[in-house]
Amino acid sequence: MASTIPARLARPAARSASPQEARKRVIQLYRDWYRGAPEMVTMYAIPVTAQYFRHAIRRKFEENRYVNDPRVIDVLLLKGRQEYQETMNLWKQTDHVMGILLEDRKRPQRTFLQKFYEGRDEDAVLPAATGLLK
Repeated sequence: MASTIPARLARPAARSASPQEARKRVIQLYRDWYRGAPEMVTMYAIPVTAQYFRHAIRRKFEENRYVNDPRVIDVLLLKGRQEYQETMNLWKQTDHVMGILLEDRKRPQRTFLQKFYEGRDEDAVLPAATGLLK
């Protein structure tokens, strides 16, 4: 297990000069997450296999597969790199890491009136990581 050195995984914020450069950076971030999966499962004592954790990481990356705006890609890369650094440096609790394993519960799209008649608008509320798997 690696020691917690804050600057060990730090990267400067960068802007992608081209879509090809952004693609390279996304692939590198994905590889870092993929290679770090067994260590993350061990460090946080998560009751899943490294392969399952890798599948969850892949699902998170696939959610943003069709993002084309380079500025949005750069922000996603920055956030992804930050999450990776915090995870690998043990700056998170186990429940935070378990949140990676949660599948998004997609509700059917509802109109304004449907939400109004229900008396609530809870689409923006995200479920907390419970630590339990399906």
